[in-house]
Amino acid sequence: MIFRQLFDSTSGTYTYLIASRQGGEALIIDPVLEKVDRYLQLVRELDLKLVKAVDTHLHADHITGLGALRDRTHCITVMGEQTMADVVSMRVAEGDRVSIEGLSLDVLYTPGHTDDSYSFLNGGRVFTGDTLLIRGTGRTDFQNGDPRQQYDSIFNKLLKLPDDTLVYPAHDYKGDTVSTIGEEKRFNPRLRVQSVDEYVDLMNNLNLPNPKMMDVAVPANIHVGLHQDEIAAKGWAVSAVEALALRGRPDVAIVDLREKAEREKHGAIPGALHAPYPELRENIGAGGMLHELALATGKRIVFYCAFGERSAMAVEAAQAAGLISACHIEGGIDAWKKANGPLVRDSAARQL
Repeated sequence: MIFRQLFDSTSGTYTYLIASRQGGEALIIDPVLEKVDRYLQLVRELDLKLVKAVDTHLHADHITGLGALRDRTHCITVMGEQTMADVVSMRVAEGDRVSIEGLSLDVLYTPGHTDDSYSFLNGGRVFTGDTLLIRGTGRTDFQNGDPRQQYDSIFNKLLKLPDDTLVYPAHDYKGDTVSTIGEEKRFNPRLRVQSVDEYVDLMNNLNLPNPKMMDVAVPANIHVGLHQDEIAAKGWAVSAVEALALRGRPDVAIVDLREKAEREKHGAIPGALHAPYPELRENIGAGGMLHELALATGKRIVFYCAFGERSAMAVEAAQAAGLISACHIEGGIDAWKKANGPLVRDSAARQL
């Protein structure tokens, strides 16, 4: 396994790069915008393909690198389902898994620092964001933070992990790089409380100043998504209502870009083909299945995903590859559901 811990000294942020092998798929956690060039240099040096970028929560002290990494690598961006960030193309919830070739992260919902805070468990490592820090815990006084929720996240979820689980937080300001669950139980001063009420009182009386970049970082991190209206202005989008009328037409092929786990959880459009987004370049290139399908049958390719981010990137790539009738469903399966579109379970979807 390839594991790298990277640091941004300006914001005190730790970023983590993970892959199962050299030459394989990689995932990055909590990237910082100003460090994107460094991340991509490391990805090239290790002969990796960045396929997913994850934020543990909406950060207030730096601008996320999710948008820049999406633009430069076409990776899938991942956050919790509660987040307000529009850059997210895959939203996860408690019990889900974030998977790449050779490894996966178990998703733990750990609110309290913010209402969209998540932790990610990979074997003997847990990436705790700002929920549990080394000898500290994340503040709870903004972004819908809640000390009572944080107590529950820490004491009833994270501290239930084995004592030798390595703790990798999103930030540290003292120079510590890693801890363990057992160490934090013994030595974290904020965990020496006797009750949830004592913890709430402690967190409500920290009286900390706001992060210096909060007024800039939070709005910026909310609005870094692709502008789907620009895709629509080019004639490359259909609304969910329009897509309902296209379903079943012999000259249309609806293509689901989501992963199998997403389709199992949220359902799929009946009759849709399944062509996972990571395989897009191969499928739309000369000789690829979607390219040949469009060429041989004249069918219009209609992409969709969860919220429209992946499908917007897909239609841009397809247009560039010569599939000039390709379009996508604006807003993805989320919009389809709101338009009362029919759904089937994953077993009824067709694999491309």
